[in-house]
Amino acid sequence: MPRGRYSLHDIHDRTPLGDEHFQCAAGPTGWRYFSQTTATTGEHLGSTDLTVDALGRPVRLQLRYGDWQVRGAALEGVTWVRSGPAGTDATEHNVPAHAFGGPSPAFLVALTRLLRPVPEAGATRVRLVTFTTPVLAPRTHDQSWAMLKSESHATDNGPLIVDTYRAADLETGEQHTVHLAGDVVLAAPGIELEDLETPPSVFTND
Repeated sequence: MPRGRYSLHDIHDRTPLGDEHFQCAAGPTGWRYFSQTTATTGEHLGSTDLTVDALGRPVRLQLRYGDWQVRGAALEGVTWVRSGPAGTDATEHNVPAHAFGGPSPAFLVALTRLLRPVPEAGATRVRLVTFTTPVLAPRTHDQSWAMLKSESHATDNGPLIVDTYRAADLETGEQHTVHLAGDVVLAAPGIELEDLETPPSVFTND
């Protein structure tokens, strides 16, 4: 069960935004990720609790940031309920999309489990509902994902397989690179792995 800490920063000027303390676990029925996000001052900002099934589909999402929260799942596309401060103004929404996105590294791992791209296979298009901070506003957009390479690196705990992906926003044309080892994000825009207590879980594509 990997546990660790990501540092978060602004993708444009690298201003530190805080840390995400996480733990995750993979099993035969899927994968679960839980984290707490704190500001640079140590103040609690929010949490992410995401569970995907063995095919990478989101079966349960609980996302909190400040006084805002979202609960969602894959249901006739993706369905979610977003509520404001003190649980008021709860509204349900549904969009014909494939998965959720958001500020947490969890969404990057979950998306690769859903798409399972392989090197030199070309890009795969996916429609996401991404929640943006600070009020968890939803944005529906299309991305393309392609695996660029998969490399083995020697470590004290044995070989570590690092997969490199290219993700592109099909609306804005913006592209970025994501480096994953199992269910841990090593580096991505705005994300750096700072501490890892145990090795990443090893996924299979069965």
